[in-house]
Amino acid sequence: MWGTLEKIKDFMIYDADREFYAKIFPDSVGRKDLMRLRKMRSSDLPGVMAIERANYHAPWGEDIFRDCFKANYSCWVCEENDTVLGYSILSISVGEAHVLNICVATAEQGQGIGRKMLQNLIETARGRAETMFLEVRPSNTVAIALYEDMGFNEIGIRKGYYPAENGREDALMLALQIF
Repeated sequence: MWGTLEKIKDFMIYDADREFYAKIFPDSVGRKDLMRLRKMRSSDLPGVMAIERANYHAPWGEDIFRDCFKANYSCWVCEENDTVLGYSILSISVGEAHVLNICVATAEQGQGIGRKMLQNLIETARGRAETMFLEVRPSNTVAIALYEDMGFNEIGIRKGYYPAENGREDALMLALQIF
């Protein structure tokens, strides 16, 4: 029975009571509370790719996202009214979790969606990994502030990690202990 419940939880993280209360008492529930986190499906890729292309100078191709499905990575979307607002991808192996990608639609940034997705990734990794890693561009100060606020610490630099308009950009390596 518990295995079935865990599979359902993995498929969709959503509290239907919030939607009910939002209809009856519109001011009682915030927009962020009504956003659904669920496992990414291949049918989400058009929306995911639109967000990816709008946010990155050198975006991942659809083939990379499909490879993430094949590798059984933990791939999630955050949606509202069947519209993908953001997505996140996590790899877990040998006691380590690695945030491979986390991105929010440009029009939706600054509203807590990235935090909500990152919290979900941390909870997904909890009990399966001891440390979570990620890379971030030093120029992405908003993301760095979020990661630091969530407890990540800088552990190093990867030289020339990211493609940039004028060559390559380094990556800050961050880690979070999630015992």
